Amino acid sequence: MKNPWTKKNPLMSMWLSAANRTIGSARGQATRAAKREIGAAQADATRQIVDFWSGKTARTATKRKPRR
Repeated sequence: MKNPWTKKNPLMSMWLSAANRTIGSARGQATRAAKREIGAAQADATRQIVDFWSGKTARTATKRKPRR
């Protein structure tokens, strides 16, 4: 006699396929969002380092004179 627990279940197979597709899509979106955040943080850190070493932070802002 065959074990009924090892038989293929088409309904379960379709349900698991749909769940896998949904989770894969969500994982892809989360990965893309994380990469965007990392890229933005790296760009900001690079800009701050360049500004520091170029002396841009030591300069004071000058006020513009009003035009006559």
